[in-house]
Amino acid sequence: MTVGPSWGLRERPAEIAVDAVGLPSVTPDWAWGGSRGEGVRVCVVDSGVELDHPMVGPVASSHRVTDGGDGGPRVVPAEGGDPCGHGTACAGIVREVAPGCELHSVRVLGDNFSGSGDYLLAGLRWAVEQGFEVINLSLSTTHTKFVRELHELADEAYFRGTVLVASAHNAPVVSFPWRFSSVVSVGSHREDDAGLHLYNPEPPVEFFAKGQDVRVAWTDRCVTRTTGNSFATPRIAGLCALILAKHPGLTVFQLKTVLYLSAANVSAADAGAGGGLPMPGAVPARGARSTFPSRTEK
Repeated sequence: MTVGPSWGLRERPAEIAVDAVGLPSVTPDWAWGGSRGEGVRVCVVDSGVELDHPMVGPVASSHRVTDGGDGGPRVVPAEGGDPCGHGTACAGIVREVAPGCELHSVRVLGDNFSGSGDYLLAGLRWAVEQGFEVINLSLSTTHTKFVRELHELADEAYFRGTVLVASAHNAPVVSFPWRFSSVVSVGSHREDDAGLHLYNPEPPVEFFAKGQDVRVAWTDRCVTRTTGNSFATPRIAGLCALILAKHPGLTVFQLKTVLYLSAANVSAADAGAGGGLPMPGAVPARGARSTFPSRTEK
């Protein structure tokens, strides 16, 4: 059996089945049924995006972090480009999930996936200040000297209403910002269904999405197959865009709750007769529940 990235799902989905409590009316159909993500701006903070890639489509803006005149990093407009393919892959997955969303890119990584914590902070800070509804961050740092500032940025995004979707590290190490409770943290599962997302009852990773043996966009208008938590993260980011397009105004806390209740391994069957906590604009689907679909054979 192929061993996936650290922090990814080892068990079968049925082994982490969870009973939902208190919100039986939230279903996948209520959460994002019919949505394409229109009106939601998703920013990919990564290695840049190849603008003319057919799997990515239009990119509304492209920026990069560079050395400023005062010696510190600053964000400037860029003409696109991706030296390593990672950001293009993430953007293509977001587009696949939420074809109607507005994509933006901030390049903080260079050749060979290299980058600094200062560049990461500068790019993320800029993205938070722009008020993007969703920020995809398929990277992290293990350097503890950046933790405090990253934590403050993650909290600022949370209270501004910006959803920061962050990838767990592929190695069994502690890194940031995915470990922060103010972000939506993501690991990968190996199920065939690319649309399947699962809740993890044993954090720090909160959700699993398809991230193993996935077909992604790459540089020079190419396509490749790859594995990593990085590629599960934009699936959840795209899903957040679908939910926010259908239910604008949800807080990050409410959005996390919707992701939890709509996860395939969470059942609302035993939520009881006490009803649920209404979400803004909710139209309860009486008797509906989230179920785990059958495995698709290739």
